[in-house]
Amino acid sequence: MHRFFVNPSQIEESCIRIVGNDVNHIKNVLRMHKNDEIIICDGHGSNYYCIINDIESDRILVDIKSKELSDAELKSKIYLFQGLPKQEKMALIIQKAVELGVHEIIPVMTSRSVVKINKQNAAKKLARWNKISESAAKQSGRGIIPMVNDVMNYDEALVYAQRMDTTIVPYENADNINKTKTLLNSLDMKRIGVFIGPEGGFSLDEVDKAKQQGANIITLGKRILRTETAGLAILSLLMFQLEEE
Repeated sequence: MHRFFVNPSQIEESCIRIVGNDVNHIKNVLRMHKNDEIIICDGHGSNYYCIINDIESDRILVDIKSKELSDAELKSKIYLFQGLPKQEKMALIIQKAVELGVHEIIPVMTSRSVVKINKQNAAKKLARWNKISESAAKQSGRGIIPMVNDVMNYDEALVYAQRMDTTIVPYENADNINKTKTLLNSLDMKRIGVFIGPEGGFSLDEVDKAKQQGANIITLGKRILRTETAGLAILSLLMFQLEEE
């Protein structure tokens, strides 16, 4: 069943009003009609199972049949602090991270980030990244749209990470895979931060700063993973560990 997100202000007691780009998509792309069934999400974890009641030029009205809490969210909120990668890798990382259950994505400018984002293109990139997140949330049946936050420098990201219950930093020079396994098997926290370096990884100074803040420096194995692989590898492990029946 097709799924769409709306602002909670569009939801009334027995009906929901769909506006914006989704109107054209429902009418002209999906070619849906009156009495077709549809799922509407409020972006806060509630799913509304609805029937299309009326299709107009600028809005679609649907009647609410039932409401359920989404079962697609993990019991812990995972925050991905992603070192800015080159070219189009960020789009892939956002898409797959959303599919794997991430709660929020924070792009981070590190000392080894090749890409530089200025004020002129930051807003445009951020809007595009959040559109990718919304599309991935629809495709994967999420109950929320994970937010892609403003780009932060490394020190700002460490300050932001202080609100996490624990922080994990995969690092290519770390060892002791048993420590990694023990840590992942013991995670039962509300907020988990994951730091992933860009191409070239984190500098030793950045790793030391994370250690001083209490971060867990871990290894993901003996192979060196690309930045677009490392984040998805640890998110996959966390998803499997945190998934509930």
